[in-house]
Amino acid sequence: MTGPAAQIAYDDFARVDIRAGTIIRAEPFPEARVPAIRLWIDFGPAIGEKRSSAQITRHYEPAGLVGRQVLAVVNFPPRQIGKVMSEVLVLGLPDADGQVVLIGPDSPVPNGGRMY
Repeated sequence: MTGPAAQIAYDDFARVDIRAGTIIRAEPFPEARVPAIRLWIDFGPAIGEKRSSAQITRHYEPAGLVGRQVLAVVNFPPRQIGKVMSEVLVLGLPDADGQVVLIGPDSPVPNGGRMY
């Protein structure tokens, strides 16, 4: 583990647009260099459906992800990951072995809700 990052102003934080979305489709992504799962996430009518690739195979199976709400950064530019264009960055935390554990609300929230 590392220590905290340098302090930032609130305006810096406010520029990162983190939204809640519901995974509506998930598929294995065997072409990825590191095992990953392709995700389709519904962020509600204002943002719509976005795609992502996440290295979350240690703790998750595609079928078990459908219907799960997650948090993601929605204002990064799209990034090509192998054959997949990743449009959002799904957020997670490392477990004791450094494997990703997804972050999401513990009660249902509207898709597209912005974190603050």
